[in-house]
Amino acid sequence: MAVVLFAAAGYNLLWGAWVVLFPNHFFDLVGMQRPVHPSIWQCVGMIVGVYGIGYAIAATNPLRHWPIVLVGFLGKVLGPIGYVDGALIRGELSPAFGWTIPTNDLIWWVPFAMILWAGFRAAQGDDGPLLDLSEDEVKQFLDKTSTDPSGQTIGDLSRRGPVLLMLVRHFGCTFCRQAMAELSKQQAEIESRGITPVVVHQSGVERGRQYLSGYGLAEVAQVSDPEKKLYRGLGVPRGTFRQLFGASSLLAGLRAVKYGVGKLEGDGIQMPGAFLVRDGKIIASYEYAHAGDSIDACGFACGVGHADGTNTQAAVTVG
Repeated sequence: MAVVLFAAAGYNLLWGAWVVLFPNHFFDLVGMQRPVHPSIWQCVGMIVGVYGIGYAIAATNPLRHWPIVLVGFLGKVLGPIGYVDGALIRGELSPAFGWTIPTNDLIWWVPFAMILWAGFRAAQGDDGPLLDLSEDEVKQFLDKTSTDPSGQTIGDLSRRGPVLLMLVRHFGCTFCRQAMAELSKQQAEIESRGITPVVVHQSGVERGRQYLSGYGLAEVAQVSDPEKKLYRGLGVPRGTFRQLFGASSLLAGLRAVKYGVGKLEGDGIQMPGAFLVRDGKIIASYEYAHAGDSIDACGFACGVGHADGTNTQAAVTVG
């Protein structure tokens, strides 16, 4: 990351100095008429050069100085958009200005985006490796995890009947809101079959009760897990960039946006998980393909079912 940012700093400083010191040279190279007011073009060079100083500062600690990278990234995205609008759509700019786009903007999109992604992950904290627990260790783990409001552990509940364990990403996530809305619709049927739904989240107990009440799930058992011990213990991973921002997730987001988006509460990179527990043992689990993936909660709890048909049977492990 530091190498990329130092390279960007050097490029910006050189390009800015070239434009400030030789404002007519670019126009001569591309065969354009020299500007009537070259000082305006020199101002552009000054701005680009100042960005170079910012990149040099960011290179000393890329994760800490991610806002500088973000501002630069936005400029490198919006610049080409402005060129397309001004030169190709409205015809107010010469197409020759396009010669500046590849080196000034396009080649930096991927590395700058990767730096921002690394900064975002660092801001969410490092969970460390997922726990690789044996079947007996998982059983002990579930026997120690209490639920609200009953106070019984997940293990205790599972000995009375199957438990549908739903680990949500975070309460601000539109996909979690969608999942809770669908669970609310299916709650009566799920419970009529002797299955106890349990929602695991990263917020506090009171916040969880308030949130679930908004979906008519006030009486549903919940586990407040801000430290994500249950997520790690059951092997629910954090998402990759593709899982969180890939085409499948974005398309799912367009369908789910009607459920709203809230404030991030917890780890925004965390993936969801779904498990069926009986007698303290996990008898079925669902591996989410991407953040916007969904399951038919009732269908999964009573067998195996998918909400949108986009997943394969291999995504569900039964054992």
